[in-house]
Amino acid sequence: MVLKTKLTEALGIKHPIIQGGMHFVGYAEMAAAVSNAGGLGIITALTVAVPPKGTEGLREEIRKCRQLTDKPFGVNITLLPVGVKPDYDGIIQVMIDEKVQVVETAGRNPEAVIQKCKDAGMYVIHKCVAVRHALTAQKMGADMISMDGFDCGGHPGEEDVGNWVLLAQAAQELKIPFVASGGTANGTQLAAALAMGAEGVNMGTRFMATKEAPILQAIKDTMVKAKVTDTTHVFRTLKNTERVYKNKTAMEVRGIEEKHPGDFSKIVHLVKGENYRKSFQETGDAESSVWSCGQSIGLVNDIPTCKELMDKMVAEAEDIIRNRLQSKL
Repeated sequence: MVLKTKLTEALGIKHPIIQGGMHFVGYAEMAAAVSNAGGLGIITALTVAVPPKGTEGLREEIRKCRQLTDKPFGVNITLLPVGVKPDYDGIIQVMIDEKVQVVETAGRNPEAVIQKCKDAGMYVIHKCVAVRHALTAQKMGADMISMDGFDCGGHPGEEDVGNWVLLAQAAQELKIPFVASGGTANGTQLAAALAMGAEGVNMGTRFMATKEAPILQAIKDTMVKAKVTDTTHVFRTLKNTERVYKNKTAMEVRGIEEKHPGDFSKIVHLVKGENYRKSFQETGDAESSVWSCGQSIGLVNDIPTCKELMDKMVAEAEDIIRNRLQSKL
């Protein structure tokens, strides 16, 4: 079965499944694998547009992705407080030059980015954690919203609203289509998201535990063993909350934050992106850095290919829609 939604129709993809932006995971290989399997793969701009190459690193990654797939893919731009402000104008210019068709925006004050991307003819999917922010993005011209519930990995905002309520509210208040983001890992959740008014799902954590994900096997094995309770929050005192894997480093950060609330200088050595990258790409040590993942880590019980994962999810959703739900009538 092919699930036909406003997401699949707008982007010309087979499955209503997006692989969201992910630090040190969202490279061309990951995006192409998802797109080739029928979803929408996403390159993470802030992972590849870094020194020494800068924005040219993003250009190279986009071109590499085009060599790996002839299917639609997009680029993620996240607007959150970081140590050194990224060259957002340069990133957008590269996307325009390379004729990127889809952009996933996320974070604070996205109006300028959304406007530039819309002016260039891109399809804008804005990820946000509150419906009031989604309504603002709708006014700014976003084409679709990715509603990001509290169970997501990365930054869930400061309001702690889960998807069970958030998606229902989005369906009531938004005029543009939306997808469910955060906590999704299987076909039952895909069916539930569609039932609640979403046009598909956006997944990050689940795609980390696939054969094609460009992270070391030891990290993937850790994810398979994890429980739904194996995440925690850091940066609460900085008003920039992030859900991460609950390991010794994350708990050390939490302890320091408790003693020195709001003082980033006390934890910067533990939360540097380079630590994160080394865990994923060099050491496979799941304990030595602070790395993002959602509560759906506890639903991960195997490491399939992207095609196997998405085909199974759609088949599960189809069975629920055709059989389980129909039997209730």
